[in-house]
Amino acid sequence: MKKINRKFVYSFIIMSFALILTNACKKDDNKVVYNRGSFTDPRDSIVYQTVTIGTQVWMAENLRYLPSVVGPYTGSDTIPYYYVYDYNGINVSEAKAKANYTIYGVLYNWVAAKIACPSGWHLPSDLEWKQLINYLNGENVAGGKLKETGITHWISPNIDATNETGFAALPGGYQYSNGSFLNRGFKGYWWSSTESNTTDAWYRGMDYFFGSVDRKSFGKIAGFSVRCVKDWKDNYKQTKTPDSKKLPGVYYLNKQTYISK
Repeated sequence: MKKINRKFVYSFIIMSFALILTNACKKDDNKVVYNRGSFTDPRDSIVYQTVTIGTQVWMAENLRYLPSVVGPYTGSDTIPYYYVYDYNGINVSEAKAKANYTIYGVLYNWVAAKIACPSGWHLPSDLEWKQLINYLNGENVAGGKLKETGITHWISPNIDATNETGFAALPGGYQYSNGSFLNRGFKGYWWSSTESNTTDAWYRGMDYFFGSVDRKSFGKIAGFSVRCVKDWKDNYKQTKTPDSKKLPGVYYLNKQTYISK
C-alpha cells in the first residue's frame, strides 16, 4: 500500500473547509439588504423605526402625526383633514387613545398627506414609489417583500408576505366622505404626492390575498395612510451633467438616473 502524502491531505482538507465557508457566507442575491434605524418626530416626540432599501430611507411605520381629527362624514379635496379608523369625533386625545391609531396610524386626505411628514422627510412621489418597487423586482412580487408577516393585523392568508425589507406594511384601510371606513385588515393604501388629474392622485395598495403592489389613482378627498421617505438631498448631490446631454423626464442624481414616467 502506498504511503499517503500528508501535505496533500492537509491541503485538501483546508481547501474544502474554505469552500464550505465561502458558500455559507455567500450573499443570497434574491434577498434585499437593508439597514434599520429610528427617527424621533420633534413635533410630538413619536419615535419611528426606519429602514434603508436600496438608496432610499423610509419610515417603517405608518405616520401618526395628528394635529386635529374629524369624523368620516367630513371631507374635502382642498382642506386638510385627518382621520383615525372607526373614530367619529373631534377630540385628538380620544382619537390617540384608540388601538387603530397606535397600530395603523392616521388616515390623511391628499392635501393633509402633502404636508404631514416632518422636516427632512416628505410624502413620496409616484416616481419614488416606482424606484422602491423596481428595486424589489417589480409590482408582481414587491408587496410580499413589504408586507408585515402573519395574520395578527392582516386577514388570513396574507399571501406571499415575508417582510424581508423590514418595511412592515399594514392593512390600515381607508376613509371615504360618505361616512365609511373600509378594508382594515384586508388592504393598505398609501398616498403619493403625484396628481393623476385635478381631482385624483396616485397611490400604492397592498392586499391580503396577493403579493403584488397596485398602482392606481383615487379621489384626493379620501383618507389613506402615509409613509414618509427621507429627503433625497440628504443622500445625494446633484450631478453637473451638461444640459445638452440631459434627457427629458430624467432626474440626474450622482451616477444614478431616475425616470419620471
